[in-house]
Amino acid sequence: MDSTITAERNKMSEAEIARLYQEANQKALIKRRVERTALVAVNIAAAFVILLPLFYAVSIAFMPSSELFTTELNLFPSSPTMDNFKEAMRKIPLGRFILNSFIVAGAITFGQIISCSLAAFSFSFLDFKGKNVLFMIVMATMMIPGEATIISNYLTVSRLKWLDSYQVLIIPYLTSAMGIFLFRQFYMTFPISLYESAKIDGCSNIKFIFRILIPLTKAAIGAMAVYTFINAWNMYMWPLLVTGSDSMRTVQIGIGMLDSVDSQSISMMIAGVVMIIIPSISVFLIGQKQLIHGMFSGAVKG
Repeated sequence: MDSTITAERNKMSEAEIARLYQEANQKALIKRRVERTALVAVNIAAAFVILLPLFYAVSIAFMPSSELFTTELNLFPSSPTMDNFKEAMRKIPLGRFILNSFIVAGAITFGQIISCSLAAFSFSFLDFKGKNVLFMIVMATMMIPGEATIISNYLTVSRLKWLDSYQVLIIPYLTSAMGIFLFRQFYMTFPISLYESAKIDGCSNIKFIFRILIPLTKAAIGAMAVYTFINAWNMYMWPLLVTGSDSMRTVQIGIGMLDSVDSQSISMMIAGVVMIIIPSISVFLIGQKQLIHGMFSGAVKG
């Protein structure tokens, strides 16, 4: 009799424990859903605040000037028009400026990927005297602002008679300490035995870089490409200093030519701004995963 009562009490206690465990799981699930919903709501609100100026700029680009300069707050054009874009293209050779920026940004991006990967390979796999000191000197150049060297660079390219040409816009930016550091940190995650095995098999350094390293570093290349392209696309001071003709100007210089004392040109200028930010935003959206992965993947070994 006592054993039967004890068994029933054990069954009741097990059922009670199971019920309490289920209730705890249910509460934890509800808490996670509430936290996730709150986080999504905060992200949506933050995204709305951050992207509102961009959306409003796009709206102004399609808005006639008569709707922009009123006492009412017109967030959306009641009569969308493409006249602002057409007027911007007529006032300045914006198509030529965009082509120049694509050529310059593309060449700089390709050049930095090649030169930085070669330099990073030397600092990662080769053993030569003064390697660490040389790498420290390269890293120290990151602390020098571009404004401190712009005059000396200008005098150099002026003596070489490179002014108002593609080479003056491209060659000074074909390498960067940031790119060397990024690739070196990524290469340091590979074991040195990988390089030694390739050398035993008769693989040269160039073949090792282009057949082994580069295919294994797609994330770093993607991050470097996005970062470099956007920076090159947004260059302003150097192209302003070394170019003087419409055939060589880039978009950041050209967009300033749309500015006018005439207040009616604001919608036209915003239309030009929208046209030149589309490529950089598109590159960022396409390569944002590679950018994030490439920036953080080299930070952890193993």
